[in-house]
Amino acid sequence: MKLLDIMTRDTILTDLQAKDKPAVLEELLASLSQTSAPPKEVLMQVLLEREMLGSTGIGDGIAIPHGKLDSLEDILLIFGKSRRGVSFDAMDNRPVHLFFVILTPGAATGLHLKILARISRLLREPSVKNRLRQASSPEMVLEAIAPMDEDF
Repeated sequence: MKLLDIMTRDTILTDLQAKDKPAVLEELLASLSQTSAPPKEVLMQVLLEREMLGSTGIGDGIAIPHGKLDSLEDILLIFGKSRRGVSFDAMDNRPVHLFFVILTPGAATGLHLKILARISRLLREPSVKNRLRQASSPEMVLEAIAPMDEDF
């Protein structure tokens, strides 16, 4: 499986308007409204509970909010980009511009960790980060990821 196997154009947002952590999570989760995902409030609770353990803002303008949910049947992967940046309690205390939200079924711990690792490796590549920062459409995001997307 590859990241592009689970990403959809509907869950790629390239112009986030939110200004703080809860608002950006709400905006990202709103992209799931046309799916069979659990209610947004349930997903929001999972992500906020994970954030209470420690921020998923890893620095360099990147955050990877993630969580597991027993009632979830499929993997959900959401990408978002904020031009202005969002205060997200990142490790380097800088605003976050790139978000990857990962939600997996509760029993899929191994898969959850593999997706986290795959995204982390992808974002270590300066050319990918730069292309994602410049992306203004879902197609541009997919094109930025495709050359480095590998099976996990």
